[in-house]
Amino acid sequence: MTGGEHLTYVYAVVADSRELRTELSDVHGVSGAPVSLLGDDTTATTLEGPAPSFVISRVTAREFDERTLKTRFEDLEWLEAVARAHHDVVQTIARHGTVLPLRLATLYQDDDRAREALAAGRGVFAERLALLHGRSEWGVKVYVGSAGPPDDRAAADPASTTPVGPGKAYLRRRRAQHTVQETHYRNAQVAAENIEALASRYTTHRVRHPAQRGALAGPEENVLNDAYLVPDDRAQGFRTALTAVAVDLDGVRVEVTGPWAPYSFAMPPQPSDPPREDVAREDGARDDPLPDGPAP
Repeated sequence: MTGGEHLTYVYAVVADSRELRTELSDVHGVSGAPVSLLGDDTTATTLEGPAPSFVISRVTAREFDERTLKTRFEDLEWLEAVARAHHDVVQTIARHGTVLPLRLATLYQDDDRAREALAAGRGVFAERLALLHGRSEWGVKVYVGSAGPPDDRAAADPASTTPVGPGKAYLRRRRAQHTVQETHYRNAQVAAENIEALASRYTTHRVRHPAQRGALAGPEENVLNDAYLVPDDRAQGFRTALTAVAVDLDGVRVEVTGPWAPYSFAMPPQPSDPPREDVAREDGARDDPLPDGPAP
């Protein structure tokens, strides 16, 4: 690596092991660059167990420096490609062991700066890796369906033989539509309460994300968007129990997705001297471009 021409791109923190190094030997990340582990030599003597390491690759400074990123992060096609590459690396690691995902475009001037950050955060990283060991993230969303257009039948009064004018008929249809929609919202509240009660039996931690809006939510209204940290040996029971929550509730759909790398439960480092740490998604938001991710 020629000084100044490349930056160190960090995907995640992992517990270093020979097996993981083997798994990563054929993995490529952002811009097709090979992925490797970067360790802190002082960690092995101060912590018990495998040493936390960064999962890294090198990217060109001309593509990822601060000035360029300001423009690049407005290019959705480029952003999606980087996000997919980042996500694929993290998910590959998650299939083979515990991973602490870091934010999209976590960058350092060089490997030495990255090692300094790893050394500074090694205690926190070790604690989080221990917390996440044997657990995965699962997403749970509740959607409310539309009541649909007003039904002419709703304007009819079976007890009356008096013709109803168009104005009154319209108001009756709107009231009927409103009543149906209110029922859907009440059912969604019941579903949310049932989810909270059931999830407590299977999960260890929960993060509540803002409900998705617009195109991300689709034709339905997203009213609940939670992430749960679930021990792997309870995952099947968790999925089965929560999928059945809304079976008998009209106008409500519950979506359970996972397992995912634990993005919602990670603690990204704060680089002391990076060229820039840009974030494709803000903390607590699941409106990110990560493909098929725990969405939030």
